[in-house]
Amino acid sequence: MPIAISFFLKYGYWILFLWVFTEQLGVPIPSVPLLITAGTLTATHKLNLPVVLLSIIFGSLAADSLWYLMGKRYGGGVVRLLCRLSMEVASCVRKTEDHFTKRGVWALVLAKFIPGLGSVAAPIAGQTGMDYRTFATFDVIGILIWALTFTLGGRFFGDLLKKHPHALSWVAHFAFLLFALLLMGFLLSRFLRQRAFLREIKMARLEPQDLKEMLDREQPVYIVDLRHPLDYLPDPRTLPGATLMTPDALVAHSDDIPRDRDVVLFCTCPSEATAAKMALTIRKKGVFRVRPLRGGYDEWKKLGYPLVQIAPAELTQAS
Repeated sequence: MPIAISFFLKYGYWILFLWVFTEQLGVPIPSVPLLITAGTLTATHKLNLPVVLLSIIFGSLAADSLWYLMGKRYGGGVVRLLCRLSMEVASCVRKTEDHFTKRGVWALVLAKFIPGLGSVAAPIAGQTGMDYRTFATFDVIGILIWALTFTLGGRFFGDLLKKHPHALSWVAHFAFLLFALLLMGFLLSRFLRQRAFLREIKMARLEPQDLKEMLDREQPVYIVDLRHPLDYLPDPRTLPGATLMTPDALVAHSDDIPRDRDVVLFCTCPSEATAAKMALTIRKKGVFRVRPLRGGYDEWKKLGYPLVQIAPAELTQAS
C-alpha cells in the first residue's frame, strides 16, 4: 500500500479535521477532493462514515465559530480580510452580503456550496448580530449537507470499485497523485482567474488624490457609492455628492448616468472588486468615462478626505 494512503488511513480523521479547519479559516486549500477520497475509503470500511462526518463538522464549526466571533467584534474589516485570503476577491463580499439580505439564516445552509462564501458567511453572521445558537444550528446543518454530498459521492465511487478489484488496486496506487494533480489544477485556475481580473482593474482605477483635486476644482463628476447596506451600519457616511446605489440598480439605470462627465464608482471590497466589475459592465452599455476609485471608501477615509453624513431617507432607500 502506498505510504501516502497508509498515512491517511492511520490519521484520516485528524487530517480531515485539520484540513477542513484550515480551509474554513480562509486558506485556499479546497476540501472537496479530500472529502471524496474519505468517502471512497468508507466503502471498503477503511474509514468509518459517521466519524468522518463528525471530523468534518467539528473542523468546520470550530473555524466558523472563530470567524463569527471576529465578525461580531470587528465587523466588515474581517470579511474583507477573508475575501483576500479566499482568492475570490472579485465577488465574495457582495455575494455573501446579498445572500444574507435575501435569505437570512438560510444563507448559512447554502454557503458551503458557493465559491468564496463558505468562510465569509460566518463573520457576516456575527456582523449582523445573529445569536450564536442560531448561527451554530444552521451552520451545522449546512456543514452536514455539504459533507454528505461529497462523502456519499465518494462512497458511491468506492462501491463501484469494490466490484472491480483490479481497478481498486490501481486507484490505491495512484490516488495520492490524482488528488495532488486535482488540487494543483484547482488552485492554478483560481490564481490565473484572479490575476487576469486584477490586471484589468489596475489599468482602469482612479487615484483618491485625483478625485479630491477634481472635487476641489468643482469639476463635474458623478460619484456612485456601491457599498452594501450592511456597510453603512458602523459608519453612515459617504463621499461628498455621492449617490447610493446597488450594483443591480446601477445597471438598471445605466441610461440615466451622465455621459458628459467622469463617473467614479467605489465600494469597500478588496482590490475595488465590485466597483471594477461594475465599471466594466456599464462600459459595455456606453458609459465610457467610468473608473473605480483605488482603495474605495476605506482609502478615502484613511487619507482624511471629506465625508458627509448620509441622510436617514437615503439609508432607508439603500436598504
